[in-house]
Amino acid sequence: MSAQQTITVGQLARACSGPLGDDATIGVVAHTQAGYDFLRAELTAARVKVHFAALPVADVHRYELPRVRALNFVLANALASDSGPSLRFDTDGRLLGAAMAELALPTRGATTRLCST
Repeated sequence: MSAQQTITVGQLARACSGPLGDDATIGVVAHTQAGYDFLRAELTAARVKVHFAALPVADVHRYELPRVRALNFVLANALASDSGPSLRFDTDGRLLGAAMAELALPTRGATTRLCST
């Protein structure tokens, strides 16, 4: 039995993030149409919520922007701090895009077409 092959979001797209009140928003823009189609199928709100399980994320909402080959995720309550000042060094969520780029997704075969421009 062979190990499952994976590809990271960062191999297929650029990701950036920022604050939206107590929520965080992460934009993922695919390099290719094939990459976008793959991300649209595999990068689900549920998978993103599991990836960011260490944060107090109440819910994840995904919005599709097909004309620009992008997905936008809103992580509800991800930046909230119920106990006053936080010890987190990224209190406004600007590094969440880098964390999203590290999310590994399962592949089902050749990935060359997903990454080439």
